[in-house]
Amino acid sequence: MERKGRFSQWLRRPRSGAGGDTGTGAGAAGAREDLLMAAAAAGFPLAPAAHPSGYGCSCDRIGCPTPARHPVSFAWQTQATTDPEKVARWLRGDPEANFITATGMAHDVLDVPVAAGRLALERLGEAGVEVGPVATTSVDHQERMLFFTATRGTPEDEDEWWPCELDCHPETMDEHPGLRWHCRGSYVLLPPARLPGDGQVAWLLGPERPLPDPLSLLESLTDACARLADEGHEHEAHAWPIGR
Repeated sequence: MERKGRFSQWLRRPRSGAGGDTGTGAGAAGAREDLLMAAAAAGFPLAPAAHPSGYGCSCDRIGCPTPARHPVSFAWQTQATTDPEKVARWLRGDPEANFITATGMAHDVLDVPVAAGRLALERLGEAGVEVGPVATTSVDHQERMLFFTATRGTPEDEDEWWPCELDCHPETMDEHPGLRWHCRGSYVLLPPARLPGDGQVAWLLGPERPLPDPLSLLESLTDACARLADEGHEHEAHAWPIGR
């Protein structure tokens, strides 16, 4: 209950700017660490990721295709952890680092355009279906909504379920802008995260919420994506309160 209270208090703090202040002051750094630790305590495996640097990425890759949106290490799947001491060491080593959370271990993520997510949230609320943690992302004027769910894990029948390249790699977003199901072998950026320009990743509903079965959300999310695609709004940016 104490962790949930601290998380709720952080969300109610006044922050400057439309998407919340992720500045470098001691207070902002402490609040950011609290959020990352809350996610680790909720069982989300974390690993360090790149962060914005100048007009690009902190990594040494020239022309990085996903600036500030990828893990630092190729070994991120084995590196990902919920150990608060390791997370604290990473933060001390690079206070500006973003963090990813590896999916398919403790949770999956259903990733949709923000307009579809908003429509699905309204329908799920009307139906009395509980959703779990939800985050919003904004980068390059494109907004997405991330629904965190329980994981399918590793089914006994490997032919039944396997990771899809379109779901696993951020650079495939233009190829598949609709629903993406991040499971084994994939990851998403964990709030709070800074992206180039004024982009960010922020919690809408925090990580203290229980993880729902993904199938309880899937129909509403796919229907919302299909409806928006039929209407030609799949790339339309809809205003949505970020970081509340």
